Amino acid sequence: MAPPPPGPTPAARLLREYGWDLMLGSIAAFYAVMVPYTKVEESFNVQAMHDILYHNHHIDKYDHLEFPGVVPRTFIGALVIAILSLPAVLIMRVFQFPKIYSLLAVRLVLGCVNLTTLRLFRVEVKRKFGRHVEAFFVLLTAIQFHALFYSTRPLPNILALALVNLAYSFWFKGNYLCTLQALIIAAVVFRCDMILLLGTIGVALLLSRSFSLMEAVKCCISTALLCIGFTVLVDSIMWQRILWPEFEVFWFNSVLNRSSEWGTHSIHWYFTSALPRSMLVAYPLCLVGALLDRRIVPYVLPVTLFVVLYSKLPHKELRFIIAAVPMLNVSASLAASRLYNNRKKSGWNFLYVLMLGAFLVR
Repeated sequence: MAPPPPGPTPAARLLREYGWDLMLGSIAAFYAVMVPYTKVEESFNVQAMHDILYHNHHIDKYDHLEFPGVVPRTFIGALVIAILSLPAVLIMRVFQFPKIYSLLAVRLVLGCVNLTTLRLFRVEVKRKFGRHVEAFFVLLTAIQFHALFYSTRPLPNILALALVNLAYSFWFKGNYLCTLQALIIAAVVFRCDMILLLGTIGVALLLSRSFSLMEAVKCCISTALLCIGFTVLVDSIMWQRILWPEFEVFWFNSVLNRSSEWGTHSIHWYFTSALPRSMLVAYPLCLVGALLDRRIVPYVLPVTLFVVLYSKLPHKELRFIIAAVPMLNVSASLAASRLYNNRKKSGWNFLYVLMLGAFLVR
């Protein structure tokens, strides 16, 4: 009797399990290394992480007390990333590395956090739709500049994005109350506008009878109260006044509509400019995916409505709706997988070649 064929080597198993993560992580790290410096939107969290790592408990030395910015932001995200980055930064301080390397360290740690939650979502995509859809999901994410570039930028939107990816993974897994909880944390602590995504997904789950109204109310109120208490506790200490940062942001941006002072775009800008430039070939494919596979419609529709609702605000930036991109990429991946599986059939082969050509257009 012939001996059984040898199994895959440990290296092959490791590559099969984490190969996609290695590819996405390498691209994100490349962007972080090539563009290490800071835009104004990142300045608060970058300075906050610097002060936590270098001034520790000496809050009177923190930069935000002298330069508070237009609206206050939470310290919770900066605190978490700073703690995770601490071992690397301590080594750099021992060897007296320039601080630019500490900045790179916190960027890479943030990227790891975001890509870890994206991995959790990707695993659920594979479980629900198959490995071909998973592969195209990774490839589409890899060729889109903004998703991986922003994954290492400490913006409130990107800190919230990690929780949104987690919510998407819970949603695909069928843990609907956990989906709401992740979105509530994102909205209450990091980006108040995530309440729009919470609203559209929450209504969709109620209409599909995924849970009862009473269950949803209990879950949302209890989670929101805990999050409000935590952010008020932490940020009141750091800002040295009683404060819920995201409430002040909501008041400034939505009630007073002061964000429009930083520029405005037309109501259709997200759909006619931002998403096409960010998603590239995935933008038309996501519509095709919804037409070809009805399974994705209950997921894509609430996310699209989130972008529609956000379009009502005059001040627009891609980062405001970047949380929609991962789910839209899943729909695009379904279309790409269908074209790939039917590539040898007449009619489909031309569409498949057309898709391959579109993959090369940047």
